[in-house]
Amino acid sequence: MEFNVKEGITSTIETCVTENDTARKLGSGNLDVFSTPMMIALMENTSKSCVDLHLPYGYTTVGIEVNVKHLKASVVGMKIRCEALLTKVEGKRLFFNVQAWDEAGKIGEGTHARYIVNSEDFMKRVQL
Repeated sequence: MEFNVKEGITSTIETCVTENDTARKLGSGNLDVFSTPMMIALMENTSKSCVDLHLPYGYTTVGIEVNVKHLKASVVGMKIRCEALLTKVEGKRLFFNVQAWDEAGKIGEGTHARYIVNSEDFMKRVQL
């Protein structure tokens, strides 16, 4: 099956850091700052959103690789903006550059890869 996913498409998601997003709350650290797992989740979600509307009904993407740097801390209440750029398409494999900023500057950057799957077929394969 051919997919209408083209290099160069982008997506942006904005959010605000809450107590539930902190390293202390998630157990990834002891401080009340935006956690690395939440930043990665935001980057994955932004990448997924980048291609969602370009896939046929019944298809989605799953994350298969993440390589990011968390450059600086963001406190509760800070606005976060994440951008994903689809840089390469290799069949069903999609490669993204991802970046995130808070109100003071860049907080994270890296790459993310996703794979196009048929949702129903994928769930059948993973059922025990």
